[in-house]
Amino acid sequence: MGIFGNLFKKSEKQNKKRMQSNINWIPLTSVAQIEEVKKASKSKLVGIFKHSTRCIISKTVINNFNAAFPESLADKIDMYYIDLLNYREVSNEVGYAFQVMHQSPQLLLIKDGVTILNASHYDITQIDLEKIVK
Repeated sequence: MGIFGNLFKKSEKQNKKRMQSNINWIPLTSVAQIEEVKKASKSKLVGIFKHSTRCIISKTVINNFNAAFPESLADKIDMYYIDLLNYREVSNEVGYAFQVMHQSPQLLLIKDGVTILNASHYDITQIDLEKIVK
């Protein structure tokens, strides 16, 4: 395995470690799950984080988001995660279903089946989730 193989292999391990946080990430891996998201958003706030595992900006933003995510909100927001490299069709369908243009990284907050917040790149780290959830 060459240097790039080793680099990406290491990156996969770091991604798994990074995803271990006080956020209970739910993988969004099928188009059928979008209906699940809509239904769940009727009773609590739902977040969808679209992430490119090979993008340094996306990696930085998700690391910062994980670090800043208030532990007190872990049970108040269902957080879904889309790996854009493996589930681009799901990402595209999320864009259609929630009427947002694709960006990466991107965070959508869904309430009552409708997008109430759409942020991308470093704007994601500026969101005060506690104010939104209150």
